Amino acid sequence: MTGPNATTSACSSAAKMGRQRSKSTSGSTYSNSKPGAESATLSTPNNAGRSSGEEDEKDGGVLFYVNRTGFPIEGVTWERMWTHVAKVHPDGQDIVRKIRNAAYLPKHPVPPVPNFKPSMSVPDWLLAIQNYMKTLQYNHTGTQFFEIRKTRPLCGLMETAREMIRESLPIKCLEAVILGIYLTNGLTSVERFPISFKTQFSGNHFHHVVLGVYCNGRYGTLGMSRRQDLMDKALTFRTLSELVLEFEDSYRRYQHTLKKVKIGLYVPHDPHIFQPIEWKYLVLNAARLGREDMRKELEKHGRDMRMKILKSSTAQSPIKERSRGKSLSPRRRQISPQRRHVHRRDKSPASLDRKPAELSTLNDGYQIRI
Repeated sequence: MTGPNATTSACSSAAKMGRQRSKSTSGSTYSNSKPGAESATLSTPNNAGRSSGEEDEKDGGVLFYVNRTGFPIEGVTWERMWTHVAKVHPDGQDIVRKIRNAAYLPKHPVPPVPNFKPSMSVPDWLLAIQNYMKTLQYNHTGTQFFEIRKTRPLCGLMETAREMIRESLPIKCLEAVILGIYLTNGLTSVERFPISFKTQFSGNHFHHVVLGVYCNGRYGTLGMSRRQDLMDKALTFRTLSELVLEFEDSYRRYQHTLKKVKIGLYVPHDPHIFQPIEWKYLVLNAARLGREDMRKELEKHGRDMRMKILKSSTAQSPIKERSRGKSLSPRRRQISPQRRHVHRRDKSPASLDRKPAELSTLNDGYQIRI
């Protein structure tokens, strides 16, 4: 959904939820914002005039807010969202009053979570997941309801995914990736990995992320976006390069220039893994490499992923690597300068046998709060 009607619909859903769960407050302050863009991965620098409660991020030079205090939504966050809506919606404060002062609002719909059946094919199951996320709607309110910290352990992010299902609120692209991982955890024949894009339009940079999927020799994606051709892709692409270049062509239709592509590693199917997701193992500068060189790098990376050479210690089961000589060993083969090395502790099987007292050395204190 796009445009004013989409904003109104998303705000109505939030309003129906907020009447039961939000706290009422007043006197909060707000910072200037512009209409939202694709979900961001950049943090906004600290501004002297912004209060500590007004934590925000931006994409393409456009601010959007993040609900960092969880649920129930705090009054400051709630009022800040409505102030932002009044600024960006064509009807301004009138639409806010119309929704918030309505004598009756329909019950907030909670779409049923899709259930996998043995008779379903993998493409059908992925389509059911994508349709479920579309039912939640793309978030046009200017406030991201669920905070996603990329350094958080996978088990903690899975708890956030369960919260998304409970609250059934509109989501953005980064939230959709986490939800997609959660809903495909039981489908071990499908490998999942994040694909991030950085594009440029009219002097500003924009960020987007989707969940890449691989099954039976075919690639596809799950995700959320304002644009239909920048979210889910059917499981029909023979190579990783075909999939990524299809996204580049889609961006070109909107006059966006692809600047960077980041490919992560396979995400384990065990939801209790105490390790973060590897978001950007391979980083490609599209402008510097050119289309053909980028295709070659993606082909090489895709082959390595299929052969399980690029795997972290969090894999659900050890997989023997294919051997064609010493050149294919991860520790001996020549690796492109653009490929990031996984931390040594991620590769060591001994990390699974460590005592609980040593967990503090793994993930910066996340062993307590996940």
